[in-house]
Amino acid sequence: GEGKVWKYEWTAPNTNSPPTSSEYRISRVSVSHSGDYRCRGSSDYLLTGWSDAFRLTVSFPSKPTVTLQPSWTQIYSGETVTVRCEIQGGEGAQWTYEWRAAKLNTPPTSNEHRIIRATESDSGGYSCRGRRDYFFSEWSDIITLTVSYKPKAKLRADNTAVPVGGSVTLTCSVNPSSSSGWKYYWYRDEKSSEALTTQDAVFHSNGQISVSQEGLYRCRGGRGNPVYYTEDSQSVRIGKTVTASNRPVVTLYPNWSEIYRGETITVRCEIHGGDTEWDYEWETNSMIKAPNQNEYRIRSASSSNSGNYRCKGRMKSSQHQTTEWSDSVTLTVSDNVHSAASLTVSPDRVQHFTSDSVSLTCEGNFTEWRVRKFSEDGRLYSDCRRMTGSTCNINTSKSDTAVYWCESGSGEFSSAVNITVQNDGNGPILVSPVHPVTEGASVSLSCSLRTQKILSNVFFYHNDKLIQNDTRGELKISAVSKSDEGFYKCQYSGRESAQSWMSVKGEQDQNI
Repeated sequence: GEGKVWKYEWTAPNTNSPPTSSEYRISRVSVSHSGDYRCRGSSDYLLTGWSDAFRLTVSFPSKPTVTLQPSWTQIYSGETVTVRCEIQGGEGAQWTYEWRAAKLNTPPTSNEHRIIRATESDSGGYSCRGRRDYFFSEWSDIITLTVSYKPKAKLRADNTAVPVGGSVTLTCSVNPSSSSGWKYYWYRDEKSSEALTTQDAVFHSNGQISVSQEGLYRCRGGRGNPVYYTEDSQSVRIGKTVTASNRPVVTLYPNWSEIYRGETITVRCEIHGGDTEWDYEWETNSMIKAPNQNEYRIRSASSSNSGNYRCKGRMKSSQHQTTEWSDSVTLTVSDNVHSAASLTVSPDRVQHFTSDSVSLTCEGNFTEWRVRKFSEDGRLYSDCRRMTGSTCNINTSKSDTAVYWCESGSGEFSSAVNITVQNDGNGPILVSPVHPVTEGASVSLSCSLRTQKILSNVFFYHNDKLIQNDTRGELKISAVSKSDEGFYKCQYSGRESAQSWMSVKGEQDQNI
């Protein structure tokens, strides 16, 4: 066909005026340009046949996808993450990328954006699209990245003392639980920077290890490459369970294993030897549980206090070191008794001023008596200093604050009574009965000064609750009930008395 002038004819999809040149240029290709293309030439009176068909396929690339590497949507300040735009089906094409991002003043035109040492301002949504010549893909869906403050690992221990021949399980975790990819690193003792290995502990899944060696343990989480670490957890001290050689003893003061309803008795846990300070733990099958202190004072005992009592000590300086349990002591509280011995106090009140003359008289059909007392400092005194016949005379001092009872030569005991000596020479005392008050009876409580026996404008308190505040100087209860039992005190001119316990007994016990 050399030397001839050819014209060209085209058959093509999506065209109204095909070109007459030998080239068919599509400037803005679209899916509608897909199809078969043929051509033929003509010159003077010569017309060629149609060429074979050339099939052109034009397709949209798929919608771009934003991915994260690593694939964590929750990261922490200081971590590194790469945000990548991927167009499936667009491989091999020369794409330029556009980004919409939370913090991109000059968005990149490449398919990935690397965030080094992320901060909270990098939080937000990221999306992208591709551009090739004049063609734009759709915008991708938004992926949201959250950047939080550097987290602190949390350590939990199922026990703080390694049992003999056993181990303790420690658990390390990072919050929020939605974050993932963490490995956990364990350390023992405060200055150790070398992580524990399988020689030091048994490693389990879910951030757990079992340890049998005592020490100060802490942990942290780490992820990524290079590794990004959380802050260290708080340290937890794990010790050995050690049984102290001191075995406690439970004692009763007064030393009566059987008492009667309304009486007062102290159950004490004693640990002898050394200067160790202890916390105490009690175990009892009585209906009323003992407090965790070295002694339990039972005021106005009832049958619910009956039971076995035992105790053990726990070192204050090392809570994982404990004593063995003591032997049990049995306390029996009887409901009905008519004692052949009794004790009267004159003046008949619980509280007294210092230097008061107080008489304690033992009564009953016996010839030999002694008055015994159990003092505030825990000492038991067997005899009265000034005993005349059946009467003990006391010139009161602070050391006379105690529990008193009578004991006959043949071993009969009276009920115990409380005596409290007021230490404040200018303060008031509460005038309240020494012995339990019978339900249904009337009782009067008053307030007294050393220099003035009858007062007015007195405040009265029951179990630290103000119950009377007027011009009267006396608290009268016309028909005593069990709810009236408890601690009472009075206040006059801004000064308070000590508090004293008033017991209430049932009518059937009125002869006790």
